[in-house]
Amino acid sequence: MTARTFAIGDIHGETSHLFKLMGCLPKLTAQDTLVFVGDYIDRGPNSAEVVHYVRTLHTRTDAKIVCLRGNHEDAWLRVCERGWDEFVTPPGNGCLAALRSYLGGAFPKEGELPTKQEGMPLTTGSFFPDEVVDWFRALPYWYEDDHAIYVHAGVPRIGGDFVHPSAAPDPQVLLWLRDADFFQNYRGKMIVFGHTRTEYLPPELSGYTPEDPTDLWAGENCVGIDTGCGNGGFLTALELPAMNVYESR
Repeated sequence: MTARTFAIGDIHGETSHLFKLMGCLPKLTAQDTLVFVGDYIDRGPNSAEVVHYVRTLHTRTDAKIVCLRGNHEDAWLRVCERGWDEFVTPPGNGCLAALRSYLGGAFPKEGELPTKQEGMPLTTGSFFPDEVVDWFRALPYWYEDDHAIYVHAGVPRIGGDFVHPSAAPDPQVLLWLRDADFFQNYRGKMIVFGHTRTEYLPPELSGYTPEDPTDLWAGENCVGIDTGCGNGGFLTALELPAMNVYESR
């Protein structure tokens, strides 16, 4: 049997969607690989539980587990190392939800700001256990197998050509890039990415249910799998090379 890879989109603290999606996948074997494209935390109510689940998944399956770094893990590392109030303060980034997932407290209401007692741990990231911060630091920026290249956000064009992730002058661009040029014009080995919700990608370029802009987005040589989990959407997995799609909705 051909080795299969299952790429899973941005989870953003949503255990209900994560567990439902995992239940939809076929039985995994030691020849299979699960690639999580990052953004395990923030927005949803269960960041701590999601991180624990993906960190320990290798003990519960024979499949190879690859966890990539997302821009939210990258942002929290900046917060922990030198502070970044501009990231943790906007309610839309969902950072307060992550803090309460670790320390306790009611899931934030829309637009809710932190209490005075929550301000310091939120702006320093001190609520994260040391082993979780170390795990964030160890997360790779990209992964490649026979089927595809997997990154959180995309790859940049440099000197007229889109580069392989290994040639990116700053690996953080692989986590933060949101460039219409990549979505529309990338050609080469298939790239599977998250980060940009599929509803914001050009539906006329998708070869997969273009009538539903919230669904998986399949361009000519790149596939977007962030279907809005943690933002009122759902979680998606793409199986390669068969191109089977699994959803939590």
